[in-house]
Amino acid sequence: MSYAIVYSSKTGNTKILADTLHDCLPQEGCDYFGIPDPAAMEADTLYVGFWTDKGKADESSSDFLKQLRGKQVFLFGTAGFGGSEEYFNRILKAVQKELHSSNTVIGTYMCQGKMPQSVRERYVKMQASPLPIPNLDSLIENFDHAATHPDAEDLRRLTAAVKQTESR
Repeated sequence: MSYAIVYSSKTGNTKILADTLHDCLPQEGCDYFGIPDPAAMEADTLYVGFWTDKGKADESSSDFLKQLRGKQVFLFGTAGFGGSEEYFNRILKAVQKELHSSNTVIGTYMCQGKMPQSVRERYVKMQASPLPIPNLDSLIENFDHAATHPDAEDLRRLTAAVKQTESR
């Protein structure tokens, strides 16, 4: 059975996940590895990676997902905010709504990803404003926590999630 790994990665986080998938899956079955492209749609199974934009998949990934018909799909992604499974599940549900009903989701995985330093700098500037928003300290704390992700444990969990789908 053929497969493709398709990903969109603004900061490199989702590419790290895609590279990990590429390393853990059999090389002989890989028909495509790269950014969203119609060539990937020739594969039976698609591993589609996205970065989170406003609680959904980025536009490039979303447009690609909407075109899929009759495929087995494993969704994977990264989000700068969160870290909770509940938050990740909300994102994954929103992303799954992009898929046509003829597709079958065979698995999902999400983890936190680092954000550009400019985000932290913006938060620090906002703290100095006369009326800062009340949760800035937690936003900065989340940013600092995200700086190490995806980490080795995230990659181990991704590999385990993929292996679980193969054993079905």
